[in-house]
Amino acid sequence: MKKIVVAIIIFASIAVVAFARQHDQGVEVVLPAKVSKEDMSGSIFSRPDMVEMERYGTNTLDVVTLMSSDGKFASGVYKAGKHRAEYTAEEPYGVDEFLYMVEGKMTLTSADDTVQEIGKGDAVTIPREWAGVIDTDGFLQLWVIYSEDGSGLE
Repeated sequence: MKKIVVAIIIFASIAVVAFARQHDQGVEVVLPAKVSKEDMSGSIFSRPDMVEMERYGTNTLDVVTLMSSDGKFASGVYKAGKHRAEYTAEEPYGVDEFLYMVEGKMTLTSADDTVQEIGKGDAVTIPREWAGVIDTDGFLQLWVIYSEDGSGLE
């Protein structure tokens, strides 16, 4: 048992030394993108990288929590007020997006008149080719987007 403990201590020490050398040599440390409960209670929108803009006739707040190194995948937190957004076959949704509704709700009415209600605790994945209407009185959501050419992530 003592040999195992000693081996673990030795390996842990080697890992710490290797990490310190990488850090000293200017190697960037990459960390996972965590969104905490405190962030979701609103503090995330106090971050300096928060983007506030008028979109769909309402004020929106958006924080990108992760942008992949190739610029094709991103995640974040988005808050919007009451609005309606329309997408057509000629100008569809444009990105493959996963949404998790933290607060509020939205109604998705597809081009064939299929209606889906997405409320607090629900998740939905919208394909880039989707055409339809989004109606909402407002929401707070976590989002994850994949875009093959990186469009829609800027």
